[in-house]
Amino acid sequence: MHFLLTENIIEKAMNYKKPSSKSWASSFFRNQLKKLQSFTEDEPITAERRAQDFIGMLLQKIQHPDVRFCPLEFNRFQAAMALPPSSDCSGAVLYLHGGGYCCGGLEYAKGFGATLATEGGISVLCPAYRLAPEYPFPAALDDAMTAYRFLIEKYDPRKVVLVGESAGGGLIFSVCLAAKKLGLPLPAGLVAISPWTDLTASGKSYVENESMDPSISLRRLQFFASCYTDEPENPLASPLFGDLLNFPESLLFVGGDEIMRDDAVKLHQKLLASGCKSTLTVAPNMWHVYVLYGVKDRRQDMDAIQKFIQRVAQ
Repeated sequence: MHFLLTENIIEKAMNYKKPSSKSWASSFFRNQLKKLQSFTEDEPITAERRAQDFIGMLLQKIQHPDVRFCPLEFNRFQAAMALPPSSDCSGAVLYLHGGGYCCGGLEYAKGFGATLATEGGISVLCPAYRLAPEYPFPAALDDAMTAYRFLIEKYDPRKVVLVGESAGGGLIFSVCLAAKKLGLPLPAGLVAISPWTDLTASGKSYVENESMDPSISLRRLQFFASCYTDEPENPLASPLFGDLLNFPESLLFVGGDEIMRDDAVKLHQKLLASGCKSTLTVAPNMWHVYVLYGVKDRRQDMDAIQKFIQRVAQ
């Protein structure tokens, strides 16, 4: 892959300053993401990691340059605390990034972490958990649990919110499963954006939407899953198969055109069947983790996340 060409594609897709109509913006993002997918589909993980970190740096630079980051060192991974320009919230967010458990370093985590800090007016812990295949399951979960323990020692767990997208969206539910098993207090709420909750890919949307999702393919997801675990049906890897009883209130978002749509839909249905509060938004014509791109015609979804965090973390 010619990485400079990939950088140009990403920079165009992240060019929020260019005036445009809502319909033009959505179409433009879809086209740029499709181009990016074509370049990374058969490339080594290292190339995709570089592209993802570049996206994170652009998110920080373009959207939230006023957010400060306090670096943190854990034994097995790095992290940073995103500090908003102003805050009256006594709680905190643990943000777990996506990337198929194989991609996404600290710069990528800081990208949307900065958005959450600014929008929610709240401190956000952004861990760069260890990645597969170098560190397969349960390394990501172990690191996420370390970060969660760190937060609930410093903040009232009733004011801690877990947020994640894609693999991170599944991982926040795995954290809750692990915490419940260990007898640790659960967080105040969960926000999952296009959560990857079923590494066995059993949902119909993996087939129905593959041609419509411009950002990820089933083949690439299966590759990521094989790098991460030999037990994709394990509830700690695929929390859709776990016991969700007594889970905190959840706010879920998924694109109507993405192949992981059914991961969110089935999770929502199981949460409700388990007696938990859950709200699901299926955004028509939207792609995987569309919320991260700040698409103007879906601004209401970021507003809903902001209100949810401020309500449950106060």
